[in-house]
Amino acid sequence: MFGSIDKSKGLLFVTHDLDHSLRLTMDKMRQEVETLDENRLLNTVPEDLKRYLVEKYSVMPIKLLQDQWYADHQDMPVDIRHDQMRWIDDRSRPVMVPGERIEVRIPFEGEPELFYSKASTSTMNPPRAVVEKNELVLRFESPADQPREIRPLVDHVLAEIEQHLGWQRGMIDAHNSTLPSAAEQAIQRRRERLLAQSHRAAALGIPVKRRDDAPKTYAVPTVRKKATPSLPPASSAQFTPEPTWALEQYDHALKIMQDMALVMERSPEAFKSMDEEALRQHFLVQLNAQFEGKATGETFNMGGKTDILLREADRNAFIAECKFWKGPKGFGEAIDQLLGYASWRDSKT
Repeated sequence: MFGSIDKSKGLLFVTHDLDHSLRLTMDKMRQEVETLDENRLLNTVPEDLKRYLVEKYSVMPIKLLQDQWYADHQDMPVDIRHDQMRWIDDRSRPVMVPGERIEVRIPFEGEPELFYSKASTSTMNPPRAVVEKNELVLRFESPADQPREIRPLVDHVLAEIEQHLGWQRGMIDAHNSTLPSAAEQAIQRRRERLLAQSHRAAALGIPVKRRDDAPKTYAVPTVRKKATPSLPPASSAQFTPEPTWALEQYDHALKIMQDMALVMERSPEAFKSMDEEALRQHFLVQLNAQFEGKATGETFNMGGKTDILLREADRNAFIAECKFWKGPKGFGEAIDQLLGYASWRDSKT
């Protein structure tokens, strides 16, 4: 998310533009979706892939853990050449005198690089500190003959830092809240594009050979996070699109069923002696006349045997359950039974 950082001067919140860094992070998320192996993407549940992207590209704002802070004291020579209260002939060279250094260390949570990122709102006089791993270090030096009261200085610097972190937090929250929808949109767009390409390739009627240089697996790139998320499990094998009925095909199948039921209602004498299997056969005859003999009866699927199953290749395109009307309770039970036959792949029942 962030570029190189110059820490030599200890200036905070000046090195990077936070808005640019957040936009770059969003672009990297979209780029990962675009460069992900196409079969890996199509074989991964979209919601799982979105969850992975949100975890990877969300930004954790900095939180100072002031209740865990501690101080360290060192007796050491200090440089007083910049002390305006002293007469010093040459300020280009260090002037060392006996003194002391006090370090105040404040642990923090969040991404350390944010200490070097400037929010949209900022000041011309940024605070100074040193970032060491997961600790913010404030250093104060004073000569032995003029010791300073350190606590007011610590409080002042921390107040300035918290102000800058507050300005950052609004921008980070906006980024994190936008990320799920942006990831979902990026996944959906590429899936639709790849599926359209797959359908066009299948329509050629010519075997499609997989490129020798096409990736067989997908390696997760390393990213700067305390815990690197991993892509959800999925096969990188050649993706076969799920057969999906357009709504007009679904409506056509329902119309066939309804018309057959209407024939039975209008000619009850012709059907009243038939058992359930014989009645179901009449529905199958009508469906097979319209859908090229692909409808079967009493076929095993998921949790049992469904009355009518229409398949495309080896995948289900339409599932139906036939029931005599026995009131609302029986209707609810029939719906539960139908759902018991359906798997996640089945969208038309």
